[in-house]
Amino acid sequence: MMNRCKILGVASLVSLLALSMVAGTARAQSTTAVAKKKTTPSKKQPAKPPVPDLEPKALQLLKASSDHLAAAHIVSFTAVEIFEHPSRHGHPLAYSTRSDVTLQRPDKLRVLISGDGPASEFYYDGKIMMAYAPAENLLAVANAPRTIDATLEEAYHSAGIYFPFTDLMVADPYKDMAQGLKLAYYIGQSHVVGGTTTDMVAYIDNGVFVQMWIGTEDRLPLMLHAVFLDDPEHLRHELQLSNWQLEVAVPPESFAFANAGSAKRIQFAHPHPQPRPGAKARAEAKAPNAQQ
Repeated sequence: MMNRCKILGVASLVSLLALSMVAGTARAQSTTAVAKKKTTPSKKQPAKPPVPDLEPKALQLLKASSDHLAAAHIVSFTAVEIFEHPSRHGHPLAYSTRSDVTLQRPDKLRVLISGDGPASEFYYDGKIMMAYAPAENLLAVANAPRTIDATLEEAYHSAGIYFPFTDLMVADPYKDMAQGLKLAYYIGQSHVVGGTTTDMVAYIDNGVFVQMWIGTEDRLPLMLHAVFLDDPEHLRHELQLSNWQLEVAVPPESFAFANAGSAKRIQFAHPHPQPRPGAKARAEAKAPNAQQ
């Protein structure tokens, strides 16, 4: 019995010694790790530089295209707009209009519109502006400001007349754009649009997200794809631009309606005095700058 107790006592002592050795080793390792942690410098990855909201290359392309248009005294082009509108079943349907545009800076403009909706014509000769509806033979005539920019603004406020390519007709397209520019970045090149090579740029201007295709050689915009950011349905608007002609002579009579005497006169008036909720905000987001 005594021997057994001694054996158990020795075994217990050995166990205690073993446990003490393990605990001591663990404490030593822990102390070494803490000391090493305090003395070893932290190896953090270097922070990546933030991506700029306005990429210089995108701004350079937008400005070059805008300056090219602004420098031209006479400009003509064809604009085909394809836009979506909800159907009675709720599905977005696509409609299109064609506009043949001719302008002579600073005070001449003609826009002839045809398409899925009613045809219309707009003339400005530096003194008066005229809007004509061929189907009804109705003509609205009003005194106009002395510049294209101011006349576009007046036509919008007095009669709700707005062209989706207004940004391309103003005296300084880039200045007009830069005031509301929130984001701009370069996407890459395309070899499809316009049958030529284009640079693709995306930007947000006055609450509208736009993707633009710009010709690499002529620096002219060939297509724009736009979505109004505050539109809950995210309906898409596309503008295809072609038949660009710069500095081609235009007869002075091109900017006046030839058959004014046979048309029934009406007053310029806004077709929707009380626009549906949200429509006014979306239109005004891209309306001509009121400060010009």
